[in-house]
Amino acid sequence: MAKTLSEQQVEKAALGWFEALGFDIRKGADISPGVGAPLRESHEHVILEPRLRAVLRRINRHLPEDAVEQAVRIVARPPEPALFQNNRWFHRLLTDGIDVEYRTQNGETRGDKAWLADFSSPGANDLMVVHQFTVKAGNSTRRADLVVFLNGLPVAVIELKDPSDVQADLWKAYRQLQDYKEHVPALFHYNELMVISDGDATRVGSLTAGSDRFAPWRSIEDAAHPGEPTLEALATGLFAPQRLLDYLRHCVIFEEDDRTGEIVKKIAGYHQFRAMQKARASVKAALRPPAGEGDGRGGVIWHTQGSGKSLTMLMLSGALIGDDQLANPTVVVVTDRNDLDGQLFGTFAAGRALLRQQPEQANSRDDLAARLNRASGGVVFTTIQKFEERGGPVSERSNIVVLADEAHRSQYGFLEGGARWMRDAIPNATFVGFTGTPLERDDRSTPAVFGDYADVYDIRQAIEDNATVPIYYEMRLVKLVPDEQGVREAEEEMRVRLAAEADKSGQKVDDYIRVELEALAGARARLRLVAREIVEHFEKRREVIEGKAMAVCMSREICMNLYDEIVALRPDWHAEDDDAGFVKVVMTGSAAEGERVTFHSRTKARREALARRFKDPEDDLRLVIVCDMWLTGFDCPPMHTMYLDKPLAGHNLMQAIARVNRVFGEKPGGVVVDFLGIADQLRDAVQTYTQAGGAGSPVEDIQEEAVPLMERQFEALRDFFNGFDYSGFFNGNEADQLGAVTAGADYVFQQGDGKRRFMTMVTGLSKAFSLSVPRPETEAIRDHLAYFQAVRAAIRKRLGDDKGPPPVDSRVAVRQVISGAIASDGVIDLFQAAGLAEQNIGILSDDFLDRLAALPHKNLALETLRKLLNDQIRSRERVNIVESRSFRESLETVLTRYTNRAITTAQVIEELIGLAREIREAVNRGEEFGLSDEELAFYDALADNESAREVIQDETLRLIARELSERIKAKASLDWTQRDAVRADMRRTVRRLLAKYGYPPDAQEAATQLVIRQAELMAESAIA
Repeated sequence: MAKTLSEQQVEKAALGWFEALGFDIRKGADISPGVGAPLRESHEHVILEPRLRAVLRRINRHLPEDAVEQAVRIVARPPEPALFQNNRWFHRLLTDGIDVEYRTQNGETRGDKAWLADFSSPGANDLMVVHQFTVKAGNSTRRADLVVFLNGLPVAVIELKDPSDVQADLWKAYRQLQDYKEHVPALFHYNELMVISDGDATRVGSLTAGSDRFAPWRSIEDAAHPGEPTLEALATGLFAPQRLLDYLRHCVIFEEDDRTGEIVKKIAGYHQFRAMQKARASVKAALRPPAGEGDGRGGVIWHTQGSGKSLTMLMLSGALIGDDQLANPTVVVVTDRNDLDGQLFGTFAAGRALLRQQPEQANSRDDLAARLNRASGGVVFTTIQKFEERGGPVSERSNIVVLADEAHRSQYGFLEGGARWMRDAIPNATFVGFTGTPLERDDRSTPAVFGDYADVYDIRQAIEDNATVPIYYEMRLVKLVPDEQGVREAEEEMRVRLAAEADKSGQKVDDYIRVELEALAGARARLRLVAREIVEHFEKRREVIEGKAMAVCMSREICMNLYDEIVALRPDWHAEDDDAGFVKVVMTGSAAEGERVTFHSRTKARREALARRFKDPEDDLRLVIVCDMWLTGFDCPPMHTMYLDKPLAGHNLMQAIARVNRVFGEKPGGVVVDFLGIADQLRDAVQTYTQAGGAGSPVEDIQEEAVPLMERQFEALRDFFNGFDYSGFFNGNEADQLGAVTAGADYVFQQGDGKRRFMTMVTGLSKAFSLSVPRPETEAIRDHLAYFQAVRAAIRKRLGDDKGPPPVDSRVAVRQVISGAIASDGVIDLFQAAGLAEQNIGILSDDFLDRLAALPHKNLALETLRKLLNDQIRSRERVNIVESRSFRESLETVLTRYTNRAITTAQVIEELIGLAREIREAVNRGEEFGLSDEELAFYDALADNESAREVIQDETLRLIARELSERIKAKASLDWTQRDAVRADMRRTVRRLLAKYGYPPDAQEAATQLVIRQAELMAESAIA
């Protein structure tokens, strides 16, 4: 799509795509009060009740009229006090139907379901897109660009922006949607999808989603080449009637925090929707007789870790349960570990509304057999170990679907063991494998059970979509054998232990002592070094990016010993209670193992409470030490660093390090620090990924990628400031530091396109620096970065543009580096530092303008004037179109002359100060003329024509302006600018009035158009 499109053209193109899909296209004003047969009672009403009522009659033919009316009344009256609660209430009505009661002809009371949508016949529904849809709530009025209605219910809001306007980016559209939610919440009671787009870039989010959860939507036709996230890809890929109904029914989930009551709404990304559809089709094609003619191999879904695989499994389960061909299937979810079983079960339990039943966990082998031996239905969770060899099958039904998590694992025992016995127990089941890492090239067993890949979502695509962040690897080897004394101590410890065991068994102790890796890795002398590395490394990381970290050890004993060494270095990190403390060990154990194990081990409930603390970005629990727990299936988005001191390889290694790849705020990536030396295993895992056809790199090397990037970004900024001396920031007193920042801002504005270039470079350096810390290469850059960030923050505070995604959480922002040269008590105020009085600068007083003119930093003064004048003119554009046009032309003329070097910086400042005074005086011009602001605007529109000024006296022009203002106010309704008939009536009124007062005939048409445009701007100014 060409970048020359306007927002109106983007809207027109979107309407064309929707119309081609069969949507009815209407203008908001044409269905609202003020027309002959409006579809809504008032601008406060967001439901189109006539359309809703007609569809309910059509798709609920089994219901009498009073039951249909009852359903309309229920859906039109949200019962909850809060928006998110009402949204969840509505979604349940949409997917589960509305319970209604009515009396039969025999006088009996009968209960039944009224359905809001026909999911089996998408074409039977009423689909409409309304553009420029105005909604009122109290004193607030807002107008949405596009609203998608399903059977008269507003299920999607689409906010568009001009792709060629650099000031109107996607995030401005995002901010508008948040503003609509706050001021006209009724529009979102029924909302399922929120969309922001400029035609080229398109993102989709849920009602509760922050900016980091608005995800790109690409084509779902081809997994290997999904294309760009255009508005057309969204319209055709998601809003085609059958797909839209499928999505709303199976891809929307509500989760509620049991403690806080907070509701989070989650919707599928394009890759999850695609995988759900493909896997469902694959399962149906693979069903064994009599349900189908397949071989039971439903395919493998390879979606990279962190991209929402658990939710995809939940959505697929819901889709299979609701499919008629499967006739109420039993879904069996299989993992190979108890902790994974519990974590995945938690996801399904939270999304039980999608399953329309409670998921069940098998407690034993006999319990599993009993749950499988049923006629139909059920969602059963089990570990593979609960299957055992039996004499015959437990169930021979063919509508059993097995979803195996991390299906490639050797623990499954495909040839001999749990998986083999599982297939024997349910021989006609269909098997679907899910994996976050690719199958190995020589793996023959997994495809034999599950079949080929049904869908792939690799690392490159996940990072491009911001579904995950990249992972960076750094080796900081801590030697296994610090010295000969350490060897002798380890050997003696092993000799004593082996001697004790030999005494018990009556065997002789071997003269050759082999010290195990675990003993070497866990030697106290080495752990002291590991603890010091972790403490120093993490503290330096936290200086530049707040978040959480995990240390992974070889055994529970080592975990506890490492904890002791860490708290010996930082005693204040320790706490006796679970609800306090900076560091904790996460492990299981029993009281029989002694007091120390009892202190560190926890029950499942206590571990869950600890997990909630660790996942909370505000909580002081920053570091956890684990052996096996929380290495798979555990999501903690704030975690950005992992300290690995345990030998891992293959899938287990890739899954463990993926704990740090979750998206969270401005987190630029996750860092894995290797103390043990697993580079070879990591290389093998990367090679497996590449050989499987995965695109992108699973792991980047900090030394080879992040550090060189940081150095390149730094050099670019040094080149930008070539010859500029900012040493006062490092070496001077507070006044020198303030002066260095102010002069730096002045220098930035002096460069061609300086502000944009500078801001972009500092953001890039800040992210690369946060990944590289605490590499020694960062030390030479730290103070310089602190200066660059101080200049950037100062510019943003006073002269920034409202661009970029709003920070989701300031606690996880890449922090401003604090140099030793400057205090950390806030952002420098450029105006105060430059000696400008603290006041309302929007007034543009003589004192302020005089101080601005006297500033020694002329480029800073010029940029300040440019921004202030732009803001002033923009604010007056809707008040007085002629006046603001004149001011805009004057501003652009002066700036063009300056750009072409026709005038000096001092001269351009002088001219702009003169313009500022004109703008200030213009505010009071109406009082001098005896006109209100509206009347003055019409007066200027009438006087804009030179021949009119010559023919008509000034007093007559004022009289016309007053009468115009009265007439237009009398005819104006809320949506009149959107109604052709009202606009035509307005034009006739203006023409008659101009003719009445003898306005020159040859100038009447231009004056009429200008007056109408001015009136429209006034009307639009009341609507966001």
